[in-house]
Amino acid sequence: MARPRQPTDLLLVKGKKHLTKAEIEDRKSKEIKAPSDKVKAPSYLPADLKKEFNKIAKELKEIGIITNLDIDALARFIIAKKMYLELTKQILEKPEMMIVDKDIVTTQDKLFKQCRSSASDLGLTISSRCKLVVPKKEEPDKKTEEEKLFGSSL
Repeated sequence: MARPRQPTDLLLVKGKKHLTKAEIEDRKSKEIKAPSDKVKAPSYLPADLKKEFNKIAKELKEIGIITNLDIDALARFIIAKKMYLELTKQILEKPEMMIVDKDIVTTQDKLFKQCRSSASDLGLTISSRCKLVVPKKEEPDKKTEEEKLFGSSL
């Protein structure tokens, strides 16, 4: 089975593909890049969650892995995280709730799994960040005066 297509920059960083300059330009022209110019908290989030959204979005923007398409995914993560923390707090305050209402532990587990899955998708966990490779453009070496005059025949 064929593997999913990887971004050209990632292939170049890995060094596993030997592409010509023309192939690189062709592949890059066909790649779809989502913009990240409108990353802001959705209106349906309450003020405290908007603050959390902006904090996480700022950090993700700094490493270049959030786009406009990720806004709702990040919002869902923040909502699930808040619900998980509130439910966990209730259980810790009244541990007998686990005996009386067994569904509460199931709900807590579902919220935890949702948080973990969303965090992994967004690059918020250590393991998911280790899998991410955000290639940086290398600056070409500056040519000396001799190289400018004689080219690469030195």
